[in-house]
Amino acid sequence: MIGQLNGRLIEKHPTDLVIDCGGVGYEVKISLNTFSALGAEESVRVYTKLVVREDAQILYGFADVVEREMFNHLVSVSGIGPNTAMIMLSSLVPKEIAVAIQSEDVKTIQGIKGIGAKTAQRVIIDLKDKMLKMAFSTENIFNSNNTNQFDALNALVSLGFDKKSAEKAIDKVSTENDSVEQLIKEALKIL
Repeated sequence: MIGQLNGRLIEKHPTDLVIDCGGVGYEVKISLNTFSALGAEESVRVYTKLVVREDAQILYGFADVVEREMFNHLVSVSGIGPNTAMIMLSSLVPKEIAVAIQSEDVKTIQGIKGIGAKTAQRVIIDLKDKMLKMAFSTENIFNSNNTNQFDALNALVSLGFDKKSAEKAIDKVSTENDSVEQLIKEALKIL
């Protein structure tokens, strides 16, 4: 469908904008995070997701690919439609949502307008494994410069170990210049 729009910003409001692409003005629904990220530039690029319903075709826009990916994950959960997903992305940035899901923080997710306890639990259950694959999933635990720790953690998780236990084990055994193999071997002794 329509994966991105690159054009001149004609109108900008907190919930939507209009982008002129080759003489056609596209109306795009956006989150408050995207609204803030776009700034006042005249030329913009917005990553999009077209949602076709029986009564409408709605184009949702995002400042970056990560936000669009989080939107796609959120709408895959039963009980969360595109509008609720946009409310979630307006309340929290994608990284905060991912961290809340990974740490099973029901209160943070439930604190978003329109999300009840059951829906928050469903989001966590449905998306916890998917959050591991997102680019920023472990930045809150390890320094982003240490790719060996990140690679070792991914290897242990793919072997079936619990992510939190694997993180603790790697944190205990890691030193500055450990190779991925050394980290895995030492962490396996603890696990």
